[in-house]
Amino acid sequence: MHALRPLLRKSLFNLFAAALASAALLAPRAAGAEALLLIEADSGKVLQAENATIPWYPASVTKIMTAYVTLKAVKDGRLTLDTLFTVSPTAASQSPSKMGFRPGTQLTVDNALKMMMVKSANDMAVVLAEGVGGSIDGFSAMMNDTARKLGMTQTSYVNPNGLPADGQITSARDLGILARSFLRDLPEYEYFVHIPAIRFGKRVTGNFNKLIGRYPGADGFKTGFICASGYNLVASATRNGRRLIAVVLGANSGTARAVKAAQLLERGFSQDNLTWLRPSLGTVDRLVPVDASPPNLREDMCGGHRKRPASDDDDALIATNGGTSGSASATGGEAQVTFFTAGLQPPLMKASELMATAPAAAEPVLVYTGPTRTGTALIAAVAADADQQATPKPRGKKSRVARRPDAADKPKDAKTAAAKPDAAKPGAKSDTKSAAKPAGTKHAAAKHDAAAKPTDKPAASGDQAAKPAKPKAATKPAAKPANNS
Repeated sequence: MHALRPLLRKSLFNLFAAALASAALLAPRAAGAEALLLIEADSGKVLQAENATIPWYPASVTKIMTAYVTLKAVKDGRLTLDTLFTVSPTAASQSPSKMGFRPGTQLTVDNALKMMMVKSANDMAVVLAEGVGGSIDGFSAMMNDTARKLGMTQTSYVNPNGLPADGQITSARDLGILARSFLRDLPEYEYFVHIPAIRFGKRVTGNFNKLIGRYPGADGFKTGFICASGYNLVASATRNGRRLIAVVLGANSGTARAVKAAQLLERGFSQDNLTWLRPSLGTVDRLVPVDASPPNLREDMCGGHRKRPASDDDDALIATNGGTSGSASATGGEAQVTFFTAGLQPPLMKASELMATAPAAAEPVLVYTGPTRTGTALIAAVAADADQQATPKPRGKKSRVARRPDAADKPKDAKTAAAKPDAAKPGAKSDTKSAAKPAGTKHAAAKHDAAAKPTDKPAASGDQAAKPAKPKAATKPAAKPANNS
């Protein structure tokens, strides 16, 4: 009996440790809190899951599926990366963030994908959808068919860019499955999900995924934001040959989602030798879906209490340890987990500090309109795009008109024009007589370059940084693509 006591004590300690670790992983969340998921890319093993099977609005992480379906068509030989697609009036009319090309502009699949994945350009997502599927509806059917084949049982799509729509639904579980499938099925096209920046003409746009160039080993995927969903991020990183995928849905700022993803990834990489402390959560495809409606975070994300309109390129830092008071996953949850891992390896710089640093220097990837070009022809194409951006804008009187940040909301006064994008010049003007249109409606053909015209739709685009509107009277702005980064 005495000989068995040490074994009994060890067993009790193991059970106690596992119970504490499980509590840190599975602590209940308050209504409206984030959905979190951490998995191994190769095995699909779940390392952490909170609200991972609650339905959620995907916003621009939808574009991971848009890229997947497009690149599968390339891999299957139905088109090539050099195939030319044309910007339609429907594509040109999409809400920001977008490139702002006029209808009739042509560009390659390769360039459209780069613009969509780095700048989160909603117009480029529609260009790809119409080029591959014939129409938005046709492409959405392809997306839904692919989701079923991959086992994404909680996902449905009605558009290729994630702009607000009731039927556009997914979950952290399904996004984890999609990210794994992308890496498994399309390894030769993986570079599309970790391009650090693109250069179009004179303008450089950095990837909205703040982990790229900041978090050691970060190598994908995509951000998203609309008011209803909050700030979403699917992120991957590789260390010592081991790749992890983190999903964060419903964070309260662009930096917050990056901080939470970095914390999840760091936690996963630091626990290689402590798997015995953690209860088995199975694989991502075995997580049991929850039958519920997606939470609508619009009031929290875009209500009047915010000092400025919410957008995807949001630099607001959150509290130390990456969370607000009461966040079990970002504060208390992290403290309980690190109780077991403390002292085993040097700690990473605090995630909030890491996300506040400048990204590592990287040469932006050139993107351009027209067919594939190389050498002097490429230089000429880039110069032509830059010349078009340099067209001077007329100046005129400014007027102040406020607007709401959610495209799902219809303005009460059609005479108040919507806001101009962040990077538009102070002298840019918008037509105060144009009626604002909510996202998701059909639009007539654009009468002039969409790049020249600040959108007259309320902003709720995935990955958008909008300012309160300052429309100006009856003068058309000159051409310059909007930079909603």
